[in-house]
Amino acid sequence: MNAQERIVALIVAAGKGERAGGAFPKQFQLLAGEPVLAHSVRACARHPAIDDVIVVVAPGQEERARAVAGDHVLIAGGPTRRASVMNGLMAIGSAGRVLIHDAARPLLPAMVIDRLLGALDRADGSVPVLPVVDTLMRAEKIVPRDGLVRVQTPQAFRFDAVMTAHARWPAHIDATDDAQMVRAAGFEVVTVEGDPALEKITNPGDLMAAESRSGARASTRSATGYDVHRLAVGEPLWLGGVSIPHEMGLVGHSDADVALHALTDALLGTIGAGDIGQHFPPSDPQWRGASSDRFLTHAAMLIARAGGRIEHVDLTIICEAPRIGPHRETIRARIADLLQLDRTAVSVKATTTEGLGFTGRSEGIAAHAIATVTLFTAL
Repeated sequence: MNAQERIVALIVAAGKGERAGGAFPKQFQLLAGEPVLAHSVRACARHPAIDDVIVVVAPGQEERARAVAGDHVLIAGGPTRRASVMNGLMAIGSAGRVLIHDAARPLLPAMVIDRLLGALDRADGSVPVLPVVDTLMRAEKIVPRDGLVRVQTPQAFRFDAVMTAHARWPAHIDATDDAQMVRAAGFEVVTVEGDPALEKITNPGDLMAAESRSGARASTRSATGYDVHRLAVGEPLWLGGVSIPHEMGLVGHSDADVALHALTDALLGTIGAGDIGQHFPPSDPQWRGASSDRFLTHAAMLIARAGGRIEHVDLTIICEAPRIGPHRETIRARIADLLQLDRTAVSVKATTTEGLGFTGRSEGIAAHAIATVTLFTAL
């Protein structure tokens, strides 16, 4: 293919996404059972006019992005959006046309891409816009809506025009979008009709709104898990992924983390995937002494592959000793980290049996867990 005919989609996914909430950047949060970034990548990769897709991610996010982007090229972003886009443009090297798209606008209709590329036959750039329909105010005064539009992405440009615009833009001035820079360089940028589906995910409620627009059907499932391990002197004590000082520890084939075992079974139950013993048989020597972190993250991975999103987990640890209270928040944080959840989506409680039964006699520790998951299927 002649380089001047090549059309490349450049997806910018290097932001922190802090306003969207959650335990990690919004481009990796789940939308209809998949990371937000996956929707943007797929929309671009499937379009018949687009030859290549390049994804720009923040340094340190490469491993997580690779699991989403597959074989598409990953480029490290810079300290600003403009710097990240420039890094991506430099990686493209040579092309005829480029679409620059924010990963936080995951529901990209093919018709918008068609309109943008078609407009490049008569202009150097094109951007999708929607009319402003709400009343606008500044300092309690109404602002006329005439001539105002809301600008979306992707924005399409002739490659040489956008490269020239970035090269000429003052380094000390940030730009709100690439079209602003291309216009400032003297090139013509036209507008095309945008799409309400392209609303940007910025705040916590935006993700839920995007799910409604995605057309995916959601169902909620809950399942429980229960596990017991006996206590013995001289064994390490792991509870909820945390090492706890105590004169006795739990005995098992793995690290015997009764809390994570119960939680793993609860998660597996939400997708009907059996129990922990089916996935990690105690008869298999490779799991001897294994960290139960691996069991929990495996269950979470299976849920993601099934198109599910973990909404909440609740864990109750049953023992006379040690006291769980001093370790509760550490356990919550560890589970939240393993499941990539906000800490508010993790509940950890503890109780005793008032001296009754095997836990009351300090012969062992039990744990009960419940997990709630949303599963998404395409309509």
